[in-house]
Amino acid sequence: MGETMRRWEMSAIGRGNLQLAKAPVPEPKDGEVLVKVGAASLNFRDKLVIESGMGLPLAFPFAPASDMAGAVVAVGKGVTRFATGDRVIANFIPDWLDGVRPGNARTPPYQTLGGFYPGVLADYVSFPEAWLVKAPATLDDAEASCLPIAGLTAWFALIELGALHAGESVVVQGTGGVALFGLQLAKLHGAEVIVTSSSDDKLAKVKALGADHLVNYRRADWVEQVYRITADRGADHVLEIAGGPNLAKSLAAVAVNGRVSVIGVLEGFEVSSPALPLLLKAPVVQGISVGHRRGLENLVAAVDRTGLKPVIDRRYPLKDLPAALDHLDRGPFGKVVVTMD
Repeated sequence: MGETMRRWEMSAIGRGNLQLAKAPVPEPKDGEVLVKVGAASLNFRDKLVIESGMGLPLAFPFAPASDMAGAVVAVGKGVTRFATGDRVIANFIPDWLDGVRPGNARTPPYQTLGGFYPGVLADYVSFPEAWLVKAPATLDDAEASCLPIAGLTAWFALIELGALHAGESVVVQGTGGVALFGLQLAKLHGAEVIVTSSSDDKLAKVKALGADHLVNYRRADWVEQVYRITADRGADHVLEIAGGPNLAKSLAAVAVNGRVSVIGVLEGFEVSSPALPLLLKAPVVQGISVGHRRGLENLVAAVDRTGLKPVIDRRYPLKDLPAALDHLDRGPFGKVVVTMD
């Protein structure tokens, strides 16, 4: 195209190595589509990649972030899934289309956008058509950009794998992007939702979103509160978002034959728990690493059918990425989104 665009690039690992640069607008190759990015949502993982690299083979200059929504403006030869003008969102794990995730026991796969593959903090990206999914018609680009990781993670844990149904109970830890999607999806499926947080202000906000029970874990033992609320039965589903030693509390809170979905690493990558709850309760402890393309397509259909709206704490223009990352550090209520305005 002979044009230039804006793109956030890292010359090396570390937030201080980020710069807003000029780069050529890519030409779509055979099987690729050129997308004019409208918005990109940020995840805790993006912060980890920027600050530590997470051991990934980053190719410098590296553009961070993985979740975007935009419109197709050109297509390469052989493209059949999309046409110019279609609105699309990215699939975080591009090679995982359905079924069992690719990879093996020795080397578990982690080939994702914004890591092994290029990121999306640019005015344009050119990706293979298989890496994309049609965006929900009911969401704008900023809202739609929240689905690929946060939305799909909650969907995969509760719906795809958890088979959540009306009358079950769900514990949601915190008020970040995955947590609020978990709350919204659980309520749409008729579940009773218990939300834990250290902030009374954020708990008031989740009450407005439909949470049934609120627990400030700074003032009360949240496991004991789950016992009280469920008459000692425990929770059918626990979204384990804190990580680290908090897994022990999640296993204490879960019902017999319940499910703990291990999602977050906020308190560390080394999870730990006594063995007795595992032996006596026989819960399913499921690691959730987002999900596949078919699951994302199902989530998009559910969003359009139900009118679900992702919770966005704040939208930042592209030039203000450093401020958006600072907001991510503080712990947003829902999602932080960068727009290409």
